[in-house]
Amino acid sequence: MDTVNYVEEYYNNYDEEGRLLRRYGQVEYITTMTYIHKFLPESGRENCRILEVGAGTGRYSIALAQEGYAVDSVELVEHNLTILKSKITADYNITARQGNALDLSAYGDETFDMTLILGPMYHLYTEEDKRRALKEAIRVTKPGGHILAAYCMNDATILQYCFGENKLGECMQKNMLTEDFHCISKPEDLFELVRTEDIISLTEGMGVTRINLVASDGAANYMRDIIDGMDEEVYKEFIRYHLSVCERQDLIGATNHSLDILKKE
Repeated sequence: MDTVNYVEEYYNNYDEEGRLLRRYGQVEYITTMTYIHKFLPESGRENCRILEVGAGTGRYSIALAQEGYAVDSVELVEHNLTILKSKITADYNITARQGNALDLSAYGDETFDMTLILGPMYHLYTEEDKRRALKEAIRVTKPGGHILAAYCMNDATILQYCFGENKLGECMQKNMLTEDFHCISKPEDLFELVRTEDIISLTEGMGVTRINLVASDGAANYMRDIIDGMDEEVYKEFIRYHLSVCERQDLIGATNHSLDILKKE
């Protein structure tokens, strides 16, 4: 089974939409939308064009289209794409097509004000493929535009899965860990896990400036039950706290998801 088939099989049976709608999942969504809005052009949405690569079921694409932005959505998995298309109404300025993050040749150079890659980097297992996806995203983005790329982080998995779920021995027997606890993933493992230094090294020489590296969900996955039990006022305060610390680089490594914010030179 190749990489695409593993990913398709997973998302055909996983409620990705539901994950971002759950209270702990909303932390990642709220954070990501906060930074999308922060770095969209100030000139106004009428002339702004956004590309989302790996759009999933459209949680972000549809929300941005509802706000009046012109959105192009690319999704690899047919199941997800069908759900996304079912949400599109006549008043949305959005197009959705099947495609791969490694090949955005359907789009010209310097077309978009912002390019979002909020899922593909989770499922690319070689440095060559990761750099290729980033190069394509950068190519289609206008000079001065922003690229926002999401990653799954290594040490959250070590803490929650290897130790929290007592899977350390199994992972070591399968040679899934280096001596310094760096996860080694293959396509059948579904998710590629990185550290901050891996993210930083990927963009060297690519003609982009890193604006920030953000902890998208911070402590949320460590506190699922606690967060689900919060009343609305406490939850609002938790979100306010999270947004106040999510740029702290000493906390990035332990988040489950990170958001790399790049500006094209």
